[in-house]
Amino acid sequence: MNDTVPTARSSEHSTLPRLGRGFVWQDLHVGQRMRTYRRTVTETDLVNFIGITGMLEAIFIDAAYEGAAIAGRPVPAALTYTLIEGFILQTMIQGTGLAMLELVQKIHAPVRVGDSIDAVVEVTGIRPTSRGGRAIVDSRITVFNQEDRCVMHYDARRLLAGRD
Repeated sequence: MNDTVPTARSSEHSTLPRLGRGFVWQDLHVGQRMRTYRRTVTETDLVNFIGITGMLEAIFIDAAYEGAAIAGRPVPAALTYTLIEGFILQTMIQGTGLAMLELVQKIHAPVRVGDSIDAVVEVTGIRPTSRGGRAIVDSRITVFNQEDRCVMHYDARRLLAGRD
């Protein structure tokens, strides 16, 4: 084993492949499907989310709220969406996503503290732009709970980078 410690970056540093880089648009094709990891929504997620966003609605801050039409401890749909987007940003479009251009969302069922969520991402359209190797990529994201019930879907239109 070599015990020498480098004192500066080598000249090859900028040419090394970057770990965790997302897809450029040329690596995607219409009809391609991918799935995210699954994640359990925790009480801490709910508390932190409502604290940072100010979504202090009674059904989110009062576990014993009497007027609740949803059993259990529901979480805002915006929290569900952002947890899934976190997966997508960390994997599919890390370093290649340039902008979220449009989002159309439909909620089908509540998500509660203790539920586990994951999603299927399907590429539904790719349209190269006239500028600089970029493309508008459309996708349908379908979110499921631990019982494989669809709780949400949304259509996203993003601007993605291409190969240099």
